[in-house]
Amino acid sequence: MYKFNPTPRILMGPGPSDAHPRVLKAMATPLIGHLDPEFVKMMDEVKEMTQKTLLTKNHLTFVVSAPGSAGMETCLVNLLEPGDECIIGINGVFGGRMAEIAERCGAKVHKVEVEWGKIIEPSQIKAALEKCPNPKLVALVHAETSTGACQPLQEISDIVHNANSLLMVDAVTSYCGVPLKVDEWGIDALYSGTQKCLSAPPGLSPVTFSDKAMNALENRKTKVQSWFLDLSLVKNYWAGAKRAYHHTAPVSSVYAYHTALNLVLEEGLENRWNRHKTVHLHLKEQLENLGFKYLVEEQYRLPNLNSVFLPEGLEEAKLRSQLLNDFNIEVGGGLGAFAGKIWRIGIMGESCTKNHVNTLIGALKEII
Repeated sequence: MYKFNPTPRILMGPGPSDAHPRVLKAMATPLIGHLDPEFVKMMDEVKEMTQKTLLTKNHLTFVVSAPGSAGMETCLVNLLEPGDECIIGINGVFGGRMAEIAERCGAKVHKVEVEWGKIIEPSQIKAALEKCPNPKLVALVHAETSTGACQPLQEISDIVHNANSLLMVDAVTSYCGVPLKVDEWGIDALYSGTQKCLSAPPGLSPVTFSDKAMNALENRKTKVQSWFLDLSLVKNYWAGAKRAYHHTAPVSSVYAYHTALNLVLEEGLENRWNRHKTVHLHLKEQLENLGFKYLVEEQYRLPNLNSVFLPEGLEEAKLRSQLLNDFNIEVGGGLGAFAGKIWRIGIMGESCTKNHVNTLIGALKEII
């Protein structure tokens, strides 16, 4: 007999975050068919709530039946064809991943690379456009999970659209945690995840596409390289009274997502953004009192993903293990260039409370 009884954890890493009891309860709702009229009605509600939380009226707004990385692929494989040129900003792991996927699409990738923990400056995008004046798209990571940097988008959006290009954005760690305004900022394609500030289980990727992005898709000269992620097929499953069968949706995960979206709207989007900021300031004060130092310049820090250097003399891996094994608190280590050098402390969604911060700080004081 195989048994699995996971130890309850306090999730304060880069994701997943703690889930609300209502979300967990939703996952235990009895299954119905993914083309059942009641499920189809709920899909319409999911689409509407996703539009509201992304602040967009984009018709093509839905949820990819796979995690955020599949959302990334969905955007890139649908918008890029072999021979297309694109500009991709890289200031951490996930910008690099976008460039890798774009190259696999057969696109010519122009990289704007900066030191990890920094943002991409508008002047750097302008310089890239001088070398590549007509890119199909420009892609940026709004919230770089590997560093905790939050990328300003509005000024760059104007620059990109003046070049008659599409703006694509990774919002996996920013969705429902910090201001994110798809229509106001002119974002043409965006993907996210459900397990961060939304506090739903991992496994789904909300995406949205502007009319301009849809026009690019409809005028492709070649087939989308991925059958499963081909929007010309998937959109028929998410639109209209009669849904065209495409795949079997993860019913229980969509239940959970529906409930998590309701919780966001009940709280209020701006209230949720403000809560993340308030709790971040409390965490910042407590960490700095213990000698931790932030990686990212203050004005560009994500409040919900805090990347910090440890006080001198502390072994980060050993200390993380102590937190997990002795206090059941999970925090994340560094990735790539910062592996073994920083912590990534998440205060996202249901994990974003002063009680979470006080629990972490109390444990750190006892260990240190």
